[in-house]
Amino acid sequence: MTAPRTFNVYCDESCHLEGDHIPVMAWGAVSCPLGDARAIAAAVRALKAEHGLAPDFEAKWTKISPAKAAFYLAMVDLFLGDERLRFRGLVVPDKGLLDHARFEQSHDEWYYKMYFTMLRPIFTAPHRYRIYLDVKDTRGGSKTRKLHDVLANSLLDFERQTVERVQQVRSHESELLQITDLLIGALTYANRNLATSAAKAAIIARFRASLGQQALVRTSTFAATKFNILVWRAQEAAG
Repeated sequence: MTAPRTFNVYCDESCHLEGDHIPVMAWGAVSCPLGDARAIAAAVRALKAEHGLAPDFEAKWTKISPAKAAFYLAMVDLFLGDERLRFRGLVVPDKGLLDHARFEQSHDEWYYKMYFTMLRPIFTAPHRYRIYLDVKDTRGGSKTRKLHDVLANSLLDFERQTVERVQQVRSHESELLQITDLLIGALTYANRNLATSAAKAAIIARFRASLGQQALVRTSTFAATKFNILVWRAQEAAG
């Protein structure tokens, strides 16, 4: 029988607002064993020092520049080379196709359904999970409570034994959330088919060289556990 273990899961999202005029939206989560989280964070801080960055520098997709390209490529290599780290993502290629009225749901209700859809493959009995969300706005407290309720109800986890906690953390204080931000940024950039930055293009190329040319834009196979995404299309869900 498998002994229960506890995993940390660091979640973030991109372009999730309904009226932001950006077609692609994405959710993502980086997971690792609880006991390894500090060592992985220390490895990221060591990379920052190696590349002349302050320990409290917040690595973000939006901060990628030619001057910092080597650092961000090193972060990608750290993720790809560390078997303790896994990524699960969900991409909606065109949220303009969403028809919430047809399914008698609000955008918020759909949003939480998608969050569960993204996270569901991570959860495996008899293990336990601690979910950490990036602080976004003043709605964060109610959002974490709602997400915990949705996850618990969907998993029939009424005693909160599988999902032990859902809480907010500040991304500038969490190196693992910074890894999540980087991966979601790459996922969104690739699915928007952008070519605005040579440094970002180099990161996309590094992922493709390791994971496959279509890994960022096509639903992963069941066997893909290191980097696994679902490309969710509204017309397929409706049909």
